[in-house]
Amino acid sequence: MKYFDLLNKESSNPVINEAYKYALDNNVPIITDDGLLCLTTIIKIKKAKRILEIGTAIAYCAMQMADLDDEIVIDTIERKKEMYELARNNVNNANMQDRINLIFGDALEVEIDENIKYDIIFIDAAKSQYIKFFEKFEKHLNKDGIIVSDNLLFHGLIENETDTVGKDLRAMLRKIRNYNEWLKNNDLYDTTFLRIGDGMAISIKK
Repeated sequence: MKYFDLLNKESSNPVINEAYKYALDNNVPIITDDGLLCLTTIIKIKKAKRILEIGTAIAYCAMQMADLDDEIVIDTIERKKEMYELARNNVNNANMQDRINLIFGDALEVEIDENIKYDIIFIDAAKSQYIKFFEKFEKHLNKDGIIVSDNLLFHGLIENETDTVGKDLRAMLRKIRNYNEWLKNNDLYDTTFLRIGDGMAISIKK
């Protein structure tokens, strides 16, 4: 274990730790450790209280975010039934059901009450739909809100695509590159790209 890893505090919540172990044992994609540190640090600095997460998986990240502050409320969307059920069990076992609102469905079809505004929107779902997610939900972002996008290097393949990459994966990589360029050129946001985790973008609304 690296020196800073020893200094950073780990969760003391047994449900969160068990979810982390389950993800590792069952190849469930969750946010990387350093990606999580980046995200939770942004939440602390921003003093965010309302968060939208697109892509729940087993609610590991949602629980980590909710664990930061008892006033944090999270709406999180998951389209896969199996993941949604696992997430619901985890959230209930962690007694966070009053602050983590699980929404089952395709994020592109889910409608959020127009009066709800978020301090942070975290995008970590179908990579090929990132632009659509961003455009659909940015109207719910508070003034000076932040949109965090994860997995923008996609295991290093964005920078170092090999000849063995199949047609479908190549198409997805192209869409991620398009999203990165789209973010770079989006004048409504000040975006910083970070080589953290699997590649993250922090887009601050101007």
